[in-house]
Amino acid sequence: MRTYILLGGGGVFAIHLAKYLLETANPKKVICVGRNLPRSSAFSLDVGKGDPRYAYHQIHVTFEQDRLIELFDAEKPDVIVNFAALAYATSWDKAYRYYETNVVALAKMCEELMSRDYLERFIQVGTSELYGSVDRPADEDAPVKPTSPYAVSKLAGDMHLETLWGVRQFPMNIIRPSNAYAPGQLMYRVLPRAVLCGLTGQKLPLQGGGQARKSFMHARDVASAIHLIAEKAPLGRLYNAGPDEPASIRDLVTLVAEELGMPLDELCVETPGRVGEDAQYWLDSTRIKEELGWRPKIDLRAGMRDMVEWGRKYLPLIQQESTEFTLHA
Repeated sequence: MRTYILLGGGGVFAIHLAKYLLETANPKKVICVGRNLPRSSAFSLDVGKGDPRYAYHQIHVTFEQDRLIELFDAEKPDVIVNFAALAYATSWDKAYRYYETNVVALAKMCEELMSRDYLERFIQVGTSELYGSVDRPADEDAPVKPTSPYAVSKLAGDMHLETLWGVRQFPMNIIRPSNAYAPGQLMYRVLPRAVLCGLTGQKLPLQGGGQARKSFMHARDVASAIHLIAEKAPLGRLYNAGPDEPASIRDLVTLVAEELGMPLDELCVETPGRVGEDAQYWLDSTRIKEELGWRPKIDLRAGMRDMVEWGRKYLPLIQQESTEFTLHA
C-alpha cells in the first residue's frame, strides 16, 4: 500500500487521479496539495469526501516550500506526482511567472527530495506542447519546438529532471500527455465553457473557427497512464500518452452541441484565431502501449456526454464562475 502526494492537487487532472487511485489502487493515502482552498463540488467533485485515506492541504509549491517539505517528511510519500504548473499557452504576459513555478520551484523541490530515502518515484506531468505543431505523430525522441514561454518552461523542467536522473539517479519519470479534459475543468477552458454556453443560451466564441487540432483525452485515461507508470515503469523513462488521432476543436464542440440537442451555429460564433497558436498537437504513444500496456478507453463522444451531464448537474455552481483566465502566481 502506497502513499501518494499529488501536487497541483486542486486541479481537475489531480482530482481525477485521486479518484482513480482511491477506486482502483488500494492506496494507504492519497494527499492532494493545492495553492487554493478546495473549490465547490462542481470542481472538487467531492473526491475523497468521507474517505479517511484522503486529505487535502493548501500549500503554495512556489512560495511555501518549507511547509511542503515538512509535509513530505511527515507523510513520507512513496510516490509524488507533480501536476503543479502555470499552464496556459498564451503565456507572454508575466512570462517569468511560468519559469518561477515550472522550473525554479521544481528544481528547489527536487534538490530537497534528493536526500529523502522514503521517495520511490517522482512523476513529472509534462506537456505535448513542447513538440510544437506537427504533421505526424511525435514520439519521445522527436525534435522539440516550443512556441510559448509556457512550453519552454515545461521543456526546461523536463530537461532538469533528465539530468538529475542521468547524473544523480533521482528516481523520476516524465509523462507527456496530450490535451486533456474532464468534468471539473475550469470554465475558461473551451469544453466546459461550451457546455455552459449551450445550457444558458449564450454563444461560445470559437477562436479561429476551431480549426486547431489537438489530441484530446479524458482525464481518467491520463490517470490510468500515471498509475501504470507508478507501478511498472523503469525509473528514468519518459512516456508520451495520447489517443491515436487528433481532432479539431470544432469537432469537439460539434459533439457537445449534439449532446445538447442543438445545431452548432446556435452554440457558437466564430472569432479570430489566437495569435501564435499551434495548428496541431499529435503524439506517438507506442512506447507506453508496448511497455506498460496502456490504452485510452473513453472515446470523444462518451467524454462529451460526460461533460454535458456534469454541466447539467452543477449548472447553478458553474454559472457563478468566471469564463476568463486570470494569471495567479
